[in-house]
Amino acid sequence: MNMTPKITVLLPVYNCELYIKTAVESILNQTFTDFEFLIIDDASTDTTVAILKKIVDPRIQLIQKSVNSGYTQSLNYGLQIAKGQYIARMDGDDISYPERFAKQVAYLDAHTEVVVCGTNHKIVGNVKLITLPLSNEAIKIGLLWGNRIPHSSAMIRKKILEDYGIQYDTATEPAEDYHMWIQLLAFGKLYNLPEVLLEYRVYNNQVSRKRAEEQKKSDIAAKFRMFQYLHIAWNPVEREFLERQFGKTELVSFQDLKIFKGIQKKLAIANSTLGFFESNLFNQYLIDLEVDVLRKCFLKQKRYSLLIYFEYLLAKYKWKAQLPFRQELKLGLKSLMLWKTQRFKPKTNPAMTTKH
Repeated sequence: MNMTPKITVLLPVYNCELYIKTAVESILNQTFTDFEFLIIDDASTDTTVAILKKIVDPRIQLIQKSVNSGYTQSLNYGLQIAKGQYIARMDGDDISYPERFAKQVAYLDAHTEVVVCGTNHKIVGNVKLITLPLSNEAIKIGLLWGNRIPHSSAMIRKKILEDYGIQYDTATEPAEDYHMWIQLLAFGKLYNLPEVLLEYRVYNNQVSRKRAEEQKKSDIAAKFRMFQYLHIAWNPVEREFLERQFGKTELVSFQDLKIFKGIQKKLAIANSTLGFFESNLFNQYLIDLEVDVLRKCFLKQKRYSLLIYFEYLLAKYKWKAQLPFRQELKLGLKSLMLWKTQRFKPKTNPAMTTKH
């Protein structure tokens, strides 16, 4: 194996016995072969290690931790010992297509300003393709809503990590990749290849699902981190509103709308001054954010009345806040009919395959 490989493949694993063989083989079958393959086992208690030891390839370096110390710690250890020019991420239950590395290396070699290159992907067993924003400007706007580069599809320029002392933040797990991409925006561009080059596995009881509340808090923190690029100081009332808004589950009251319009104005002025986000895309983001706030305020009610529609009209003409026409019409009809939202108990689905 080349002592200075082009790529270091970084694969942390923990109890991945159901899928690890398929995941590893998808890496070994890459058409681009100049890589070292670091597999870091976090003290698995199933047969993951036994399966890995049966796979013979000189590029594989299996590192067994004696104590379970966490996914992000494994990632950072891998970054410390990696020899490759690029870090290719992979997870133990996903599948990389054979051309993935070749296409990512070609793009990064040709575009030295790009620090992270992801790819479009699909869900294992689902024909629907997941389309992501491709350009740096579109990804930046997308990061205001959530993560837009699948972690296991990412290839990272290692020199940037070394030059600026960047590693994964353990405090942001299980959204450590989301925070990493936001941090790297300060040092270069992000990009997603348009081709589907990864299959991502989704199933009940994944780490991200088990830790949903932690992930929610980390996602909220990531969105505030994005706003730091606009150098805005939020007062306590504004911050509390944004935390509720970014939490996605909270309803918005009519009284909240005045707070939101102040936030919206702050954001518009800050970006107009600093120009961090492309102006047209950011203006559309502000419009989309407003629609989301109005939807939570007026279209998520349990009971509707003429008072609700009157409050909407007041917001529309006082603050120039408006729902799309079809949603506005829906609100008007429900208000006239004094609609009461029915609450149905969801049916229980049979248990799906679990990760651990």
